[in-house]
Amino acid sequence: MIAELCPEGVEFKSLLELGYFYGGLTGKNKHDFSGGNAKFITYMNVFSNIAVNIEITDYVKVGVNENQNKVEIGDVLFTGSSETAEECGMSSVLTRQADEPIYLNSFCFGFRLNDRDLFLPDFFKYLFRGDELRKQIIQTASGVTRYNVSKKRMGKVLIPVPPITIQREIVNILDKFTELEAELEAELEARRKQYEHYRSTLLAASDTNGSKLKTLSEIGDVCMCKRIFKEQTTAIGDIPFYKIGTFGKEPDAFIPMELYNEYKNKFSFPKSGDILISASGTIGRTVIYDGKPAYFQDSNIVWIANDETQVTNSYLYHCYQVVKWQTDGGGTIARLYNDSIKKTKIPIPPIEEQNRIVAILDKFEKLVNDISEGLPAEIKARRQQYEYYRNKLLTFKEVA
Repeated sequence: MIAELCPEGVEFKSLLELGYFYGGLTGKNKHDFSGGNAKFITYMNVFSNIAVNIEITDYVKVGVNENQNKVEIGDVLFTGSSETAEECGMSSVLTRQADEPIYLNSFCFGFRLNDRDLFLPDFFKYLFRGDELRKQIIQTASGVTRYNVSKKRMGKVLIPVPPITIQREIVNILDKFTELEAELEAELEARRKQYEHYRSTLLAASDTNGSKLKTLSEIGDVCMCKRIFKEQTTAIGDIPFYKIGTFGKEPDAFIPMELYNEYKNKFSFPKSGDILISASGTIGRTVIYDGKPAYFQDSNIVWIANDETQVTNSYLYHCYQVVKWQTDGGGTIARLYNDSIKKTKIPIPPIEEQNRIVAILDKFEKLVNDISEGLPAEIKARRQQYEYYRNKLLTFKEVA
């Protein structure tokens, strides 16, 4: 089609050659957004969607004689500011006609074509999110602690003007990619609900599978590493030291090998496979200790020293996902104290039943959570494929 319709390339024009910018709502205070009579498009609606979601429940008071800009089909909406330049000027396009007037929030601005027949609204939704346009738009932002888009610089952003037939074909191709990703997202959500249902069912106490409710104190002792003080850590070093904030993530502190060996041999230390539990911050977050050299923050990260001939670590891991931890207040941060952990009850079936339950739940978890395989990996691969073809399809040779 390109060889037939524009073999020498396409024309590029600046936004101000093609149209004009307009602002969002003006003269509004917080009371105007309570009990409103007109729909308006929020900042996050623009930021999060390539096409504006018009099924909205955000309302603002707009008087009959107010001079406010209404958003029209084909308009490109931009976020005006952000904490980083890379997130400035994110775009969303009104691709469907709304059944009532819609207004734009004051933190965004709109762009409207002088000649709407030049572009398909659906083509714009992809064009302005492509890498080539994003590079130009990012250059329009400046700031220190917060970045703001310059409309003057935005007006100089150049975009290709390919024939409508080519625009339509590109939209058809990219729509198929986005539809496939949406189908995968819906399947992932359905699988998550299915996983949660079976997890709750399988981990409930039942006479049919021989489960008995036991407290964690009956399973083993609550353990923690010996306390490490801040002055004993360094920014770089031999052994990673995990605080509650870096627990399960990248470490930002280390301890010497000598101290690690001394404390590991003298005091409580998890064995490979033990399930580490966060006792403050995000209560009950779990990480399976992989046995690699590492050290963990005393009472904030704990584990149960269980006998695996009675209760397997793999079964405990799944139980911890559904248990209702009883936290203790009294401070600015909720805590999970050892006494509460000891009193927590979970159903304990025979080992054979534990292994059966784990086998089922492991398959579900891999399907819905594993980023190297399963649905998350498939979604990631499809998104990368979509971005690759989007950027290829939206790269045009400029006519001489």
